[in-house]
Amino acid sequence: MGWPVYTLTPAHGQSRGSVVYLHGGGWVDQIVRQHWHLAAQIAAEAGMRVVVPIYPLVPFGTAEDVVSAVATLVHTMTRTGSTCLAGDSAGGQIALSAAVVLRDRFKMRVPQTVLIAPALDLSLNNPAIDRVEPTDPWLCREGLRVFIESWRGSLAVTDPRVSPLAADLAGLGPLTVFSGTRDILNPDARLLAGRAASAGVEVDYHEAAGLPHVYPLTPTPEGRAARALIVERLRAE
Repeated sequence: MGWPVYTLTPAHGQSRGSVVYLHGGGWVDQIVRQHWHLAAQIAAEAGMRVVVPIYPLVPFGTAEDVVSAVATLVHTMTRTGSTCLAGDSAGGQIALSAAVVLRDRFKMRVPQTVLIAPALDLSLNNPAIDRVEPTDPWLCREGLRVFIESWRGSLAVTDPRVSPLAADLAGLGPLTVFSGTRDILNPDARLLAGRAASAGVEVDYHEAAGLPHVYPLTPTPEGRAARALIVERLRAE
């Protein structure tokens, strides 16, 4: 792979399985302590091995290369046990796109994919975003589109490796999705929940009214409750 890959393991006992966690940051920002705290909580409380790839950021990394490498990593890890996927924001896009590649290329169904405020349709053309953007304290279309153009590389924005919402969702494993309503990515999260359910995919969708992007990573009561639920979902696999 050629990237740094860190592994967090439970302090006591044998791991119950593994999860590959992809950090957010708009494909341009590096992993931060909130990501590490969640990874450590999953390892400690779910009793899982948490593998954290430090994937290359734009302009050095593109969707085609990163998603393919993550899918290959997960496929390799399944030889030694059950492996789930998780990611937030840009990392959520990578996680769901990798789940699609795993289904199509390796005929593999990921047992659980946890998505925290995922980027799902990188065209950002959902008209419902117009109503959300004025209240989003963090994200805006104009800024994201600069990063997206570099991230998609030679791929069309409609390619599922760039916009997983464009994929046929049938045959994917269970999804757990978290989204706040003050997040311009929320309208697409709603679409994902509906389309996945219509395709026969098990979806556990959690929408938090009035909360911002990646609220499960925040030091708030709502964030702590969401993190506990993430641990619960992964522990069950």
